[in-house]
Amino acid sequence: MSRLIQARFALSRFSSVVSSRNVRFLSTESNKTDEPFKVEEAETVNMPPPPTEKLLVLGGNGFVGSHVCKEALDRGLTVASLSRTGRSSIQDSWANRVIWNQGNLLSTDSWKDALKGVTSVISCVGGFGSNSHMYKINGTANINAIRAASEEGVKRFVYISAADFGIVNYVLQGYYEGKRAAETELLTRYPYGGIILRPGFIYGTRRVGSMKLPLGVVGSPLEMILQRAKPLSQLPIVGPLFTPPVNVTAVAKVAVRAATDPVFPPGVIDVHGILRYSQQRSV
Repeated sequence: MSRLIQARFALSRFSSVVSSRNVRFLSTESNKTDEPFKVEEAETVNMPPPPTEKLLVLGGNGFVGSHVCKEALDRGLTVASLSRTGRSSIQDSWANRVIWNQGNLLSTDSWKDALKGVTSVISCVGGFGSNSHMYKINGTANINAIRAASEEGVKRFVYISAADFGIVNYVLQGYYEGKRAAETELLTRYPYGGIILRPGFIYGTRRVGSMKLPLGVVGSPLEMILQRAKPLSQLPIVGPLFTPPVNVTAVAKVAVRAATDPVFPPGVIDVHGILRYSQQRSV
């Protein structure tokens, strides 16, 4: 009997201690309501936003350059353009999202600030005229851009060059000599991040003033035919004339991918490579 009294006394003391320390137990009785557990809020950590890739398109208001700008915007990039005339005359809504810069690649001081914060460059700069003028526009201007980008720490540089057309190269000597000089500079400055695209005839809807020329009417059928005639392009002298045309959207797609994909192989990509890469799914 004494042991039973002692046990009840011990249990009573334990209950009073628990009660005094505000310790609560879950109850299974339906007529009792337990207070919810108090959960403290976790401390908010301010994380910086993910880095944004900024692409600079040289000649972004031209035929190829405008398609490159649009493709890059569709990929979620911050896009800037640099050209001698500045803003494009294109009235499409996407053009309002491009940062338009005016400058002359032959005068580095007029445009070097456009490289601030840029992670990659795509050059669509080129032109025709006298041999000296063609070398200056296709060669010197792009060489200046490649050197400035390298000094600024830009990681990747894509240069849209041109396919060899055999005898045509001699007719447009300054054009091709300028292109090849720029290619040599790019491969020297960017052995791991320099990509050269060599399309042939680029077709698509080209704007000439207020007019739109549907070059695809000719280019698309030729592309289908000459794509299947690849062995003919290996013929001496006349072989390069069988180089298939390529759609401007395909060139833009591959150029943007080359500028942003760190595993895209550096070096020269010919027209068949452009067609192949354009048919692959974007990463």
